[in-house]
Amino acid sequence: MKGFLCKVCGHIELDSIPDKCPVCFSPSTAFSEQDVVKTIKDEGPKEKHVPVIAVNKKCKLIPAGCTEAQAKIGEAIHPMEPAHFIQWADFYVDRKWVARAHLTPECNPAASAFLKAASGTLTVIEKCNIHGHWIGEMKL
Repeated sequence: MKGFLCKVCGHIELDSIPDKCPVCFSPSTAFSEQDVVKTIKDEGPKEKHVPVIAVNKKCKLIPAGCTEAQAKIGEAIHPMEPAHFIQWADFYVDRKWVARAHLTPECNPAASAFLKAASGTLTVIEKCNIHGHWIGEMKL
């Protein structure tokens, strides 16, 4: 899947190059169009890389106007070792970036975001330090 990759922080814009990166604030010149995101249809170790998404419409932390989005990396849990781990997971609502969760080998391969959106398409793109970017999507 094609996307626009920020060469500074690895953020991926899905539709067009922004004026500046929403993650690291680099200028639009930091982006290049590439075939960067792997989907469940691609070859490779998808069972450990495609984000598995769960949504809780009744958030316990913020009772009104909050949708809790959770992403577990892989149907089979992705390893989190110094040599092979998930670096981050980005959350998008209707293809617009909303949050990034940074991960280290000391974390489990999972992340969450507390969204104001109650509907739309939730997309999660994760970055494995060895196998690259993988995407998962679901309707809110």
